[in-house]
Amino acid sequence: MGLIYALAAYLSWGLVVPVHFRLLDAIPPGTILAQRIAWSALLVTGLIALLRKRLANPFPLRPRHGLLVVSAGLIAINWMLYLVAVSSGHMLDASLGYFINPLVSVALGALVLGERLRPVQTVAVAIVVAGVVVAVAMAGRLPLLSLGLAVTFALYGLVRKLVAVDGTVGFCAETFLLLPAAVAYLVFAAPPVPDDARTWGLLALTGVTTALPLIWFAAAATRLTLATLGLMQYIAPSCLLGLSTLVYGETLTPDRVVLFGLIWLALVLYAYDAIRHERRRRAALPAARTAPLAGERR
Repeated sequence: MGLIYALAAYLSWGLVVPVHFRLLDAIPPGTILAQRIAWSALLVTGLIALLRKRLANPFPLRPRHGLLVVSAGLIAINWMLYLVAVSSGHMLDASLGYFINPLVSVALGALVLGERLRPVQTVAVAIVVAGVVVAVAMAGRLPLLSLGLAVTFALYGLVRKLVAVDGTVGFCAETFLLLPAAVAYLVFAAPPVPDDARTWGLLALTGVTTALPLIWFAAAATRLTLATLGLMQYIAPSCLLGLSTLVYGETLTPDRVVLFGLIWLALVLYAYDAIRHERRRRAALPAARTAPLAGERR
């Protein structure tokens, strides 16, 4: 199930979400951010009531529950950076950020959680490192927007894995932590929103396109290693890369061509190693089950 949740989240982020927010490019990013928080809070409240989920009693607070404050702040920053990239016609910068993000996730998994990579996986990660370095060198500039997206979302994934709460409940907590600031902005600082059904319909749908992928991602994060989760994240930026160039006419520069090729080479190696490891694990199960019986005969 972890793989299914991850695929649903990444395909949504790579195809559905950018098209949705591009349709709202006349609305300032800050207003969209506040609106999506408010609509997400409404949606997730109804979802919890429908599923009859109950929020666990937070008192006394456990240390890991406090990390939801951190994850809420991280995802709000990530949302804002993404909205700025999409609304300003820099989808390729967003794509590059989410290409770099899995590398940061893998590094955090090794440094913080002690996850180990097999030799072929290490080679795959090294190829990704080389691709990022070459792309940055060819571009001649440090992609601050891309790096901001990469680091904030990798840290968000780490925090949600450490918290290890139900995806829907965790997202509900994050949304309500952000809700007071969002409502205050909409009431006192946000510019007027055009009063037409299309605009308000698209704004209302931000609750759906915000909440569901994050809930799916949180569910995947508790079931998969950060290394696997991190490398699967290349699905979303690959979709975003194709969308930005084929649909919205952004220019695919040589540095991104090199990066794209090296990343997919790394993904092929990683997938091959994962399939081989899974086959070996399954082949070892029958032997492990019969080993005690053999010992009893002796």
